[in-house]
Amino acid sequence: MMKLLLHTCCAPCLLSPFERLQDNKLALFYYNPNIHPFEEFNQRLAWVEQFAEEAKTDLITYHYNPDQYLNKVAFDTTERCEKCYELRLKETARVAQMKGFDTFTSTLLVSPYQKHELIIEMGTAASKKFDIPFYYEDFRPYYKDAQKTAKELGIYRQKYCGCKFSLEEREAELKARKTKVKE
Repeated sequence: MMKLLLHTCCAPCLLSPFERLQDNKLALFYYNPNIHPFEEFNQRLAWVEQFAEEAKTDLITYHYNPDQYLNKVAFDTTERCEKCYELRLKETARVAQMKGFDTFTSTLLVSPYQKHELIIEMGTAASKKFDIPFYYEDFRPYYKDAQKTAKELGIYRQKYCGCKFSLEEREAELKARKTKVKE
């Protein structure tokens, strides 16, 4: 049994990794300065808190501080995902090492919409920087089942990755669809 810190971006993406890893001493880490707006951050956090309470699992949280993310991507939004993964995984590794965990991983490995190889690369780099192993497992095969379960349980399922830029892209995509339908 390993003591594992699981970076958690949202409750739906937490379902499968939690189920697969629950034989370990598991704690959740909600660190997501990328999420915009504040209400979205709080809504995702509330669902993760509810999950942690029901699962009787420790949860470590950080206060909302979007400047940590925005300062990293302000002048280069084309690399925003890489910088976002790096920021969150480095902090997860740092906290895991500081608090005596054996390893760390992330629910970012669940979504087929995330840049999977880049997450592995950033997790591995954080592992080396803080001298703590990055636990890798491909959770993507469980994504659809987790989304279905989240829907059945009434768990909030967000419509975009989380950052201001992904929200703007989502809104532009919806607007383009509506315009296309009217034509």
